[in-house]
Amino acid sequence: MSPPRLPLPGADSLDEAQRRVCRAIESGPRGTVPALFMALLHNAELADRIQSLGALLRYQTSLAPRLSELAILAVARHWSCQYEWHWHAAEAAKAGLPDAVIEAIRQRRPPPLEAADEIAVYDFSCELQANRAVSDETYEAALALFGPAGVVELTALNGYYAMIAMTLNEHRVPLPDGAAPQLPD
Repeated sequence: MSPPRLPLPGADSLDEAQRRVCRAIESGPRGTVPALFMALLHNAELADRIQSLGALLRYQTSLAPRLSELAILAVARHWSCQYEWHWHAAEAAKAGLPDAVIEAIRQRRPPPLEAADEIAVYDFSCELQANRAVSDETYEAALALFGPAGVVELTALNGYYAMIAMTLNEHRVPLPDGAAPQLPD
């Protein structure tokens, strides 16, 4: 990977606003401050709002974790975001997505999905990322399965992780020490 474009602030150089954001992240469901948020700390208020939205979308929606992680993987793969993929491939496996599904997405092959809810999430996410919209058929399939709130959450989840992928890619936030890129070029 290319070298980072932004320095990640060190714990000893944080101002009070940045420390407040770090404490909020550490006390939430993440439990630690990922490098992504260290990069965002160049604007503490932005980092705080982004982390709050991310915690809501990742941990407090009507979508099952395996479905949220499936959507996140589709977004990470669309944007070829190594950092996002690194963390969320493992989370997807923990949430119950089979290795064959994760590997197929990694290789940009159609994943062997059988459950209607997984097919709906994957199709919705891939269409939204590739086309900036989904077809009526894809929208109606998701709406039938998840209801209005679920479709709103799925759309927001896609938008949030696209924003995160752009942020990670553009600033070249590095993978953790010792981690190798997992996505083929």
